[in-house]
Amino acid sequence: MTIEQMRERKQELGYTYEQIADLSGVPLGTVQKVFGGVTASPRYDTLRALERVFQKKEPMYVKESALPYEAEARREKRQGEYTVEDYRALPEDQRMELIDGALYDMAAPTGIHQIVGGRIYTLLSNYILEQKGKCLPMYAPIDVQLDCDEKTIVQPDVLILCDVSKLSGNTIVGAPDFIVEILSPSTRKKDMFIKLEKYMTAGVREYWMVDVEKKKVLIYDFEHENYPILFGFDAEVPVGIFEGQCKVDFGEIYEYLRSFSLVD
Repeated sequence: MTIEQMRERKQELGYTYEQIADLSGVPLGTVQKVFGGVTASPRYDTLRALERVFQKKEPMYVKESALPYEAEARREKRQGEYTVEDYRALPEDQRMELIDGALYDMAAPTGIHQIVGGRIYTLLSNYILEQKGKCLPMYAPIDVQLDCDEKTIVQPDVLILCDVSKLSGNTIVGAPDFIVEILSPSTRKKDMFIKLEKYMTAGVREYWMVDVEKKKVLIYDFEHENYPILFGFDAEVPVGIFEGQCKVDFGEIYEYLRSFSLVD
């Protein structure tokens, strides 16, 4: 049975990755990488274990009776119970993030939000190109399955990924090396508290929070255990994952915004 055939059977049977891992004995992270296309050539014993799960004609997870099962299927989920499959089922025009099983609405970014994120991305991208670096700069929308589990997918504004094996289609499976979030009234609490903890524990090496309204940049350099560090919009902020050789000139970014009368 090919991986593609297994994917089709997964949809037919309605299995989650966690259920597949439980039934096959294959670690959850391995299951996700195999079905996400990250692992191109899985080991023979891994494929055989997965194949045995999908060769069954009926689901191996069966409720005691059909009625309770149907009732549970119709029950509206609560925050904390949503999964990656629920996230994938959302309408394409509905921007959400999934964090620890809770869905968070993502308001459309403002013009200033997009400009600042775009300028940061451009400066980082230019530096990596000049240095012929192997890291990939990226910007939203890109799904990040942060913990490699079924409970969290975030969409950072700007990120750098140095381990490209984590990239599968439009999803990064695992933690990027560097993340920037542009704060807004609707996302400030989530970015400053919820995402901060998630990024730190998931293995993100460096996290920037850019507050255009207060003209501040808050840096968490987790790799060097140097945080928090506060910069103003008059500073050239060094990028820790590049040992400070790359700097983002926020004075230049602010003057760019002023040239269009977007800020005072």
